[in-house]
Amino acid sequence: MKKIGLTMLLAFCLFSFSNAQDYNTGIGLRGGFANGITIKHFVSSKAAFEGIIASRWRGLELTGLYEVHGRAFQTERMKWYIGFGAHVGFWNGDYTHKYWGESGTSYTVVGLDGILGLEYSFVEVPFNIGIDWKPAFNLVGYPGFWADGGALSIRYIF
Repeated sequence: MKKIGLTMLLAFCLFSFSNAQDYNTGIGLRGGFANGITIKHFVSSKAAFEGIIASRWRGLELTGLYEVHGRAFQTERMKWYIGFGAHVGFWNGDYTHKYWGESGTSYTVVGLDGILGLEYSFVEVPFNIGIDWKPAFNLVGYPGFWADGGALSIRYIF
């Protein structure tokens, strides 16, 4: 009797753990002021790493983030997330000088990032959609605070 009870408890725990997150990995497109590709992979039921490759000002920026997820609005498959990370970017000054920087100068920036977002994973199709705000602070290259890092992401999840 103890073996049956212990087996049922173990099966329940494994089933609960496997349903604690909606997906393990997602890859897709990210659109905002900087457009690119996003990949998110869960390392536990509430923690994920996200990598972003984005293009802006005819340059390239690579971002790595650690995110903590939680259930949002008591809605199944909807999550809020908050996290932090870092980036390195390469920008062409010929395309930034209208707003900042100098024409003819290339910039290599290194900085810190934060992220705050909301995402929903669909039941019927293996996709999720998310909206986030990703402020950044450049420490090297062109130092300063950048608050315009918001985007909409659509990922294929598996």
